[in-house]
This record gives sequence, C-alpha cells and structure tokens, in this order.
Amino acid sequence: MDIHTEEAVVKLILHGGNTRKEAYAAITAAENYHFEEATSHLQKAEVQFLEGHAWQTKLVSRRSPDNDITPSFLLVHGQDHLMTAQAELNLAKQIVRQYERQNKLEARIAKLEQANN
Repeated sequence: MDIHTEEAVVKLILHGGNTRKEAYAAITAAENYHFEEATSHLQKAEVQFLEGHAWQTKLVSRRSPDNDITPSFLLVHGQDHLMTAQAELNLAKQIVRQYERQNKLEARIAKLEQANN
C-alpha cells in the first residue's frame, strides 16, 4: 500500500468516526428535545460523511489497468467504517424525526388535557 492509499484509508476512518460521533450527538440532543442542536449535529455529520466519501472516490478513481490497488485489510476496514457510519447517520436522522413527532404529540396531548380540566 503506497503512502497516498494509506492517507486515504486514514481519512476514511477519520471521517467515518466523525460522522458517527455527530450522528450520536444528534440523537442525544433529540432525546432532550433540543431539535436545533440535533439538526446542527446531523448537518455536521453529513459534511463529515461527504468528506470521507470524497476520499473513497479518490481511491476508486485511481484504479486503472496500469494502477491496480490491491485490497488490504486496512483498506477494507476503512471503507467498511465509512459505510457503517453512513448507515448510522441514516438511522440517526430517522430517530431525530421520531423524537420530533413524539414532542409534537406530547404537546397536543398536554393541550387536550388542559382543555378538559
């Protein structure tokens, strides 16, 4: 594995980790009904994922009949890390939406309970 491939793999792992960190921070914020903060974390996570994806694209675009990249454990790990982060980001978005829905329903219930008292 050459130095450029190693750098790209490290970037995949770095940005994948940053994506996951922000996705989980978004869930935590949503659990506390801090939806602006959750949205901010999701946006940061999306940026991190896109940066990691750009590095993955650089790796793939370097492949040619003259310049074949031999998959290594580290390369596979880096790609797996980034793709897992993408899945977690997608789930985090759904979880945040569910907390938003829950918050709206709780507000409606509280309003109905007040009207009945």
